[in-house]
Amino acid sequence: MIKRVLPVLTVVAAIIALWYAAAVPMNGKWAKDQATRAGIDLTTRALVLDTWSQDRPRLPAPHQVVQELWKTTGAMVLKGRAMSKRSLIFHGWITLSATMLGFVIGTGAGILLAVGIVYNRAMDMSVMPWAIASQTIPILAIAPMIIVVLNSIGVQGLIPKAIISAYLSFFPVVVGMVKGLRSPSREQLDLLATYNTPGAAGFWKLRLPSSVPYLFTALKIGMAASLVGAIVGELPTGAIRGLGARMLTGSYYGQTIQIWSALFAAAILAATLVGIIGMIERATLKRMGMQS
Repeated sequence: MIKRVLPVLTVVAAIIALWYAAAVPMNGKWAKDQATRAGIDLTTRALVLDTWSQDRPRLPAPHQVVQELWKTTGAMVLKGRAMSKRSLIFHGWITLSATMLGFVIGTGAGILLAVGIVYNRAMDMSVMPWAIASQTIPILAIAPMIIVVLNSIGVQGLIPKAIISAYLSFFPVVVGMVKGLRSPSREQLDLLATYNTPGAAGFWKLRLPSSVPYLFTALKIGMAASLVGAIVGELPTGAIRGLGARMLTGSYYGQTIQIWSALFAAAILAATLVGIIGMIERATLKRMGMQS
């Protein structure tokens, strides 16, 4: 256990040390300008401490981000205001709702498209190239169009953001499931044909079980992509609700600490969702005898 955790902790410690070091030159100019105006000579120690404690730094120090995270999560819970609009729990829930709906839509569409691609040559020649080409369009370019078009027909709130999430999350599922459904060897397929096995039985008993490891890998990527889609979908909505809106509001008012805390909240949410999929994957593969 220690051998697995120690390298991770070492890398994290190195990143934090570099982060603190980078905050000094990034925020130093402001500290020096303020000291010059006040007629004060800053010592090196005073300069470093000032760069780590500014209200609106260019680069917040790690402890400032942690304090903001606590102030907008744990402290809100203790005050009984967990779902306040100032709480990251509230904004995280809004983003999570769109993420999960988009993930379900994208996963369902991806699996159906993958089955069609594997069993239908016309779909293989047409849908697969389209799926690949669709990912070359920047999501930042199409997200505002999706929001505006759906808003013009009265569709607002959760659905537009979920569609953007589905657009990003379906692709890894399509690719992973196509690879998984085609993973059985020619010998295995020939053996089924020798037994005169119906096509449906070949799908349920060979192709689908073989695709499960590929599916879970794709689901992890799809979940992360779905979260990114939900956050991007929140940006054109006027910075109302969600982690994306929280970041946009912070950029409007120069609140870099707020931006970074929302970024970390999104990262924690993504890690949690991917971790849950990983636990389900281990339990499923163990039950199927594919993992000890």
